[in-house]
Amino acid sequence: MKLIIAAIKPFKLEEVREALTSIGVRGMMVTEIKGFGSQSGHTEIYRGAEYAVNFVPKVKLEIVVSAAMAEQVVDTISSVAKTDKIGDGKIFVLDVESAMRVRTGETNDDAL
Repeated sequence: MKLIIAAIKPFKLEEVREALTSIGVRGMMVTEIKGFGSQSGHTEIYRGAEYAVNFVPKVKLEIVVSAAMAEQVVDTISSVAKTDKIGDGKIFVLDVESAMRVRTGETNDDAL
């Protein structure tokens, strides 16, 4: 099993969710986050004063899938979330040692 963590632009969330659902992803966790990378924030003007926005709003997706499905999930997220502009996000893939569905006690792939 693989844990896929993706940080994407917030306005792409629904489009990514629909695409992942269509390829068979059955669940995900979503968190609103702030961060920076090569984008390094930006400046904005509020009530006539300029100030730096050091952290940019993002959405973090956490998805656990079978190892066989991981590459397809990464490809789907990257193609749908891409805007060709700086700040499109990052995707990380990690190994998952075990998983359990609390309600039924099913484990590993059966728990997904």
